[in-house]
Amino acid sequence: MSDTPANPNNAANPQGFDPNNPPSLTVLAQYVKDLSFENPRAPAVYQSNEAPKIDVNVDVQGRTLNANQYEIELSVAGRANRGEQDEPMFVVETTYAGVFEIKNVPQDQLEMVMMVECPRLLFPFMRQIVADATRNGNFPPLMLEPIDFMAIYIANAQRKANAPEAAPAS
Repeated sequence: MSDTPANPNNAANPQGFDPNNPPSLTVLAQYVKDLSFENPRAPAVYQSNEAPKIDVNVDVQGRTLNANQYEIELSVAGRANRGEQDEPMFVVETTYAGVFEIKNVPQDQLEMVMMVECPRLLFPFMRQIVADATRNGNFPPLMLEPIDFMAIYIANAQRKANAPEAAPAS
C-alpha cells in the first residue's frame, strides 16, 4: 500500500498521466526482417573510380500485436548509380524491426512514440547492417546520416492535416 494520498482528480486528468504508473517503453525483441544486397555489375563495377550518386529512402511502419505490444519496422533502401546511364553499382534494402511494449502512454501520444522513439532506438543497428552489407560488397561502407524522426513525424502529420478530405462517392 502506498503512503501517497489518493488524488480524486487523477481520474479526470486530461493528459492521462498517472504518477503511480509512469509511461514505459521496453524493447522485447529486435531482428532483421529482410536484407538484400545486389551487386549487378560485378566485377566490372570495380574498374572505374567514378564517384557514385547515392539515393537513400527510409520508411517506418508500425502495427499492433496485442495489448501494449507493437511491431515497428524501419526500412532503408539505398541505391548507388554511376555514369550518365545511371548504371547501378549496388542496391541495398533492409527492414529491421523490433517488438516494443509501450505502457501507460496517453492514446493521443502513442503514435508519436511508435513513429519517433521506437525507430530512434532501432536506427543504430540498422545503420550498422547497411554499412556492413555495402562493405562486404567491396564498396566503402554506406554510413547513414542520423535521422530526425520527430521532424518526419511532424511533416507527415501536417501533410495529413492539409490533405483534402476524400470526396464522397456519388
